Amino acid sequence: MRLLIVEDEKRLATSLAKGLTAEGFAVDVVHDGLEGLHVAGQGVHDLVVLDIMLPGMNGYRICAALRAAGHETPILMLTAKDGEYDEAEGLDTGADDYLTKPFSYVVLVARIRALLRRRGGSASPVLTAGALRMDTAARRVHLGEDEVVLTAKEFAVMEQLVLRAGEVVSKADILEHVWDFAYDGDPNIVEVYVSTLRRKLGAASIRTVRGAGYRLETP
Repeated sequence: MRLLIVEDEKRLATSLAKGLTAEGFAVDVVHDGLEGLHVAGQGVHDLVVLDIMLPGMNGYRICAALRAAGHETPILMLTAKDGEYDEAEGLDTGADDYLTKPFSYVVLVARIRALLRRRGGSASPVLTAGALRMDTAARRVHLGEDEVVLTAKEFAVMEQLVLRAGEVVSKADILEHVWDFAYDGDPNIVEVYVSTLRRKLGAASIRTVRGAGYRLETP
């Protein structure tokens, strides 16, 4: 899943990005309200973590503008303000959830995962494809009765394939959702992770569709 953090406190933004990347998310960060609106408006993110007090344009206006333009991406608002009025104002402009600084990082991650599950239309954090079972809350994978240990990035790549099991998923799609837009390395990095996943999950589980991408087979 690809997240956008719009936060002008650079130390906080960097800390959040580092932590969420370790959780397996692809994370983009911007520090200005106008740029945040532009990037969020591209519609490539699965969730936006949005500060309220921003230079250029505040979070309320960004949220309202995104909703007015028809964007339904979940928005989790962050603010140093406190009080029922501020929370109500944030939710009235279209935010899906609200967290007041200082906040627990564990609570932030839990709120993000809950919003992503809600967007997917399912209360269950468990994805299944044949004998494969992925618990996206516990970050655990089982193949039949056996647990398969995956790194955060391996888990994120596999999650994209499981979400579209039986369909062809292009290398570009995987890069877009698993690596952030600042990534300028070799796009063949996807092949490296797919190769590792085949070794851990069985060579026949992920089929290469020449010139198109990869398809997770679900016998």
